[in-house]
Amino acid sequence: MSGILVIKLGALGDFIQACGPFRAIRDHHVGANITLLTTVPFVPLAEATGYFDIVWIDPRPSLFQISGWVRLRRLLRSQEFTRVYDLQTSDRTAFYFRLFERSRLPEWSGIVRGCSHPHQNPKRDSMHTLDRQSEQLGQAGIDDVPSPELGWLSSPLEKFRLPRKYALLVPGGSAERKNKRWPVKRYREVAGKLVSSGINVFLVGDATERELHAQIAKGLDGVVSLGGKTSLAELAELSRSAEVSVGNDTGPMHIIAAGKRPTVVLFGVASDPELCAPRGENVRCLMGVGIGSISDLSVGDVWTAIRGVAALA
Repeated sequence: MSGILVIKLGALGDFIQACGPFRAIRDHHVGANITLLTTVPFVPLAEATGYFDIVWIDPRPSLFQISGWVRLRRLLRSQEFTRVYDLQTSDRTAFYFRLFERSRLPEWSGIVRGCSHPHQNPKRDSMHTLDRQSEQLGQAGIDDVPSPELGWLSSPLEKFRLPRKYALLVPGGSAERKNKRWPVKRYREVAGKLVSSGINVFLVGDATERELHAQIAKGLDGVVSLGGKTSLAELAELSRSAEVSVGNDTGPMHIIAAGKRPTVVLFGVASDPELCAPRGENVRCLMGVGIGSISDLSVGDVWTAIRGVAALA
């Protein structure tokens, strides 16, 4: 049985966008034993996909952590891999190529010099993630790369006692990149408009964002915070019945966009939708104008986009 290694370390949005390539690799290597090398936060997701036989945790040793590099080298050499797909394509993972014995180098799809299946496109860094990975796999002999499909990510929702109509708002995101967040006051205005249209609103995020949610929900009947109360599987299931979902460029929006329901994703200069925007049926991405700040987007801009993708009363 041939052994295949796939490398994808993170982050959440990147991991979700790699689910199409994961499936393509699984379908291409029928009967192969496929191992994923990833990081701790993504182990449950990886195991839930059903695409991998084994999931390894990358210890991600620092530059001078010699013992960590020795352990990683031992791990990589512990299996007889015939091919490696480096979907992270970072300097770190390119170096992993050097950790294999030269006499037993597997075929390698990636960007490292000397590999058997290099992604030969000097403009790869200006390509959207989905297009870049599809082309990379195409050059390694895998021509059919589907879009991310998350049917395997599901969960019962009885505990939420869902109203007949609801929307999801994702007003948070990385605490280190708050310039990717649309102003809270404007999310509050959009929430009010949705409630006035007969649609309840769930605010989605982690537990650290509950205060932000409270600012949006204050005095608005029908607006409820689910901060820290949803698993990724529950979020995926919620998205599949939402009237519309609106949020910043953050990992959960990639899960929501895969739900094929009306979705509006907000961008500013801090990230480029041409490179990383969620894709899917009924997805609309808005980009700040002027200097490109996400704050340039008005409530009117966002509400027009919502009305353009969703059938509201």
